[in-house]
Amino acid sequence: MSLPVAESSGTRASPARRGLAVIPLLEIGLFVVFAVLPFILEDYLTVFVTRVLILSLLAISFDLVWGYAGIMSFGQALFFGTAGYSVALLARDLNITSVFIVIPAAILIGLLLALLLGSFLLLGRRTPTVIFVALGTLTGSYAADRLARGWYYLGGQNGIPSIPPMTAGSYEFAEGPVFYYLALATVVLVYLLCRFLTRSQFGLALAGMREQEARLAFLGYRVQHLKAIVFSLAGAIAGLAGGLYAFHEGFVWPNMLGVVLSTQIVLYALFGGVGTLIGAVIGVIVIEIVSFWLADNYQEIWPIILGVLLLLVILFRPTGLIGLLVSQRERVGRFGRPNLARAKSREGSRHGAS
Repeated sequence: MSLPVAESSGTRASPARRGLAVIPLLEIGLFVVFAVLPFILEDYLTVFVTRVLILSLLAISFDLVWGYAGIMSFGQALFFGTAGYSVALLARDLNITSVFIVIPAAILIGLLLALLLGSFLLLGRRTPTVIFVALGTLTGSYAADRLARGWYYLGGQNGIPSIPPMTAGSYEFAEGPVFYYLALATVVLVYLLCRFLTRSQFGLALAGMREQEARLAFLGYRVQHLKAIVFSLAGAIAGLAGGLYAFHEGFVWPNMLGVVLSTQIVLYALFGGVGTLIGAVIGVIVIEIVSFWLADNYQEIWPIILGVLLLLVILFRPTGLIGLLVSQRERVGRFGRPNLARAKSREGSRHGAS
């Protein structure tokens, strides 16, 4: 009588060895929790979690370009803030607040701006380095911040306050459960789209490009064009987040465009774990909740405490918080059909050991 290999070793198999998929469990559990939160939270906390959901869109957009395509973008705030300012101007100057106009407009603005910047940074005659793209996006974010602060039409340092509420017909989306579920539905749809994309053949090309860009180019793939596509898609997601954020907060200001927010987005993804999508969402949740608690209890030194915590996690857990639960194999993912020959050989070796 034969014994399973894992049992004969005398040790308990880890979840990764048992083939237990942790990421789907995290995804389902997290979104179920989000679905019931408005029923148990006070109103001001519902508003806070809505802001967390919108920022999660922004973190997902960065994880898509860095965690999957290997593009270090310090300019996600550029697309986020530009879309936010654009819909704010539509609402202020043209009285256009319909959700069926302003949200598609925010997506389109983020997409076109990312396509323009990506064409300049990624589609040149020479293959751009990671440093070149990082500094290029950082420069764009800084320039937009300075432009907004010095342009009177955009409100200068004060930004654009008192944005009218977003509407659907005669209904107004005010802060509260309705806006919360609108943001949650948007996050779920975008997340599922990105999940499908990164697990498709296109995602396989992205993984190959991230790991062995030169080899993928040798096989005939237009690597820089693939990067431009992903970069533009991430810009569209950031623009969507910017449009929602502008109407949820009721005003926009230059910090939405600047380097500080761009760096904060990078920290979200690194803290939670890049290359998993759900890790970016976890990073936003943990950092925002810890920041909220520290700011309430340690008003003088909370940024220092938060900075030390972030530094410790990034130093001692480079894969982020999700690395505590998810194996490297699951983080990379599985592509294509299972190898039947390998499965048969393993089955044969098990029967031979009996």
